[in-house]
Amino acid sequence: MSAAQSRDLQWFKAKASTSGNGCVEVAHLPDGGVAVRNSRTPDEPVIRFTAFEWDCFLDGARKGEFDLPTV
Repeated sequence: MSAAQSRDLQWFKAKASTSGNGCVEVAHLPDGGVAVRNSRTPDEPVIRFTAFEWDCFLDGARKGEFDLPTV
């Protein structure tokens, strides 16, 4: 997906991202997938995930599978 195509999408970011330091933004795609980008560089290419890939990621995030390891 090109940067030009991504401009037509509705982008969302976490409410916790209020500091202006940038954040990951997501946009829901017509086919059920999700596009992801860095809010600091919105004109850079985006990463696209299928609905299944995104659901698997969210499931893992909810379960803490991507938390930083404790030392």
